[in-house]
Amino acid sequence: MAKQIVNESLNVDKELVQRARNAAKFIAKEVGEFIEPRTTVAIERTVGRLLGIDGVDSDQVPLVNVVVDHINDKGLLSTGLMYWMVNACEHYSMTPQQVAQKVAEGEIDLSKVPTVKPEMLKQKMREYAVESLKPINNSKDERSRMIDKLGEGKSPQLYVIVATGNIYEDVIQAQTAAKKGADIVAVIRTTGQSLLDYVPYGATTEGFGGTYATQENFKIMRKALDESSEEVGRYIHLVNYCSGLCMPEIAAMGAVERLDMMLNDALYGILFRDINMQRTLIDQNFSRIINGYAKITINTGEDNYLTTADPYEEAHTVLASQFINERFGLDAGLLEEQLGLGHAFEMDPDMKNGLLYEIGQAQMSRQIFPNSPLKYMPPTKHMTGNIFKGHLQNGLFNLTSILTGQGIQLLGMLTEAIHTPYMQDRYLAIENAKYVMNNAHDLGEEITFKRDGKIQKRVDEVLKNAVTLLEDIAKIGLFTALEKGYFADVKRPFNGGKGLEGVILKDENYHNPFSDIMKAKNFEKRQQKGGV
Repeated sequence: MAKQIVNESLNVDKELVQRARNAAKFIAKEVGEFIEPRTTVAIERTVGRLLGIDGVDSDQVPLVNVVVDHINDKGLLSTGLMYWMVNACEHYSMTPQQVAQKVAEGEIDLSKVPTVKPEMLKQKMREYAVESLKPINNSKDERSRMIDKLGEGKSPQLYVIVATGNIYEDVIQAQTAAKKGADIVAVIRTTGQSLLDYVPYGATTEGFGGTYATQENFKIMRKALDESSEEVGRYIHLVNYCSGLCMPEIAAMGAVERLDMMLNDALYGILFRDINMQRTLIDQNFSRIINGYAKITINTGEDNYLTTADPYEEAHTVLASQFINERFGLDAGLLEEQLGLGHAFEMDPDMKNGLLYEIGQAQMSRQIFPNSPLKYMPPTKHMTGNIFKGHLQNGLFNLTSILTGQGIQLLGMLTEAIHTPYMQDRYLAIENAKYVMNNAHDLGEEITFKRDGKIQKRVDEVLKNAVTLLEDIAKIGLFTALEKGYFADVKRPFNGGKGLEGVILKDENYHNPFSDIMKAKNFEKRQQKGGV
């Protein structure tokens, strides 16, 4: 992704920033110690997908669900899917796909296949994993080839959404947006899919508020945007949602089908979908390991906090979450330039000097995370249906973005809060952004911030509050902080929410070579870049 020049004229207290990072590191370490001895049904299904298990049974249940449920029902999933699958493959001289089909047909009971000691199979499991990662390696190579050939949009890259519910209609809208100037296209996921503990199969033409995230839909849209990339002469990035109860599975599907970005927040599912916090934090770690390996940029969801909490009073929670998401990402081996940390332009437009506070928040984030692209979200909370005022609000949002050097710009729609945007709404959004960003292109390099001014004082306040919050969370732990409602004014119970039954303690023989291989490669890549 194109790197943005960072104006560092705002005085950001480096000692406070370091305290924030130290606290985030401590928080993440505690969560990591909780994650390490646990797996989930979603992670085990992901291992199956990475092994190449695809398709559905006669009842249209995904084969990975069939196999994982089969092992789990026998009380054996604590050893991991990899062991039972490779053991059967070696015994029957079958592929993982063939074994899965036999399990679905009731012809193989994995618990009754003669076993060897797990230690004796470790090297064989690794060989299966190395071979199975070739499709992801090919996808990475193809992305690099296309970007080298075509180039990509200048930063901030213009990001638009499509959300018809029909993948074929989405293709039309996505290709039209690319022709008009969009650099990034996100296919909004259908309402409620994050709560499904399985991934639907095949191409889909019905969805409410968006389109189902399936591997076939990923394939269809990737092919369409590759065609558009060749036509417009720049690589068009594809985005989907790596969240919910199938978070790591979607990461694996996206890695194979060459998605370029994934909405992948550590806390979003807990706060806004009431998914159990244990399940979410375990799943997000493996999903980020996969995204890191596949060179996918993640987008985090701090902007959502400001839809339920006051954007002025709770701005420090956004910054605190950015630090936490950064640390979780780095611990999974992501590069800083893969961390599209989220924030938003959500101040009440009737607030005096609201624009100054927005500029301060955006500039502060830019300077604190100079190597991360930052995903900047448009005004939504205070859009009223007045399309003329809304268009102006989006103009100020675009001005703030170019002024402060954001990297990923999700364009605001003048019809926000009225209906799912039409194609002409996207065209006007792209036109607005192009106009403002061209006319104010170098403005950020021409100005400095008054040392004792309103913007500086606001930034000092937000940063101090974020440090206080992070150090408080470090004392009580992230799980307790989530129970107490520290983020977005939402409280969630440690043992409540959806998906807790899918959390499983690993036994002493558990082995997931995919995690080991990908994480090692991620950290090797970061060492080569001299990363954190």
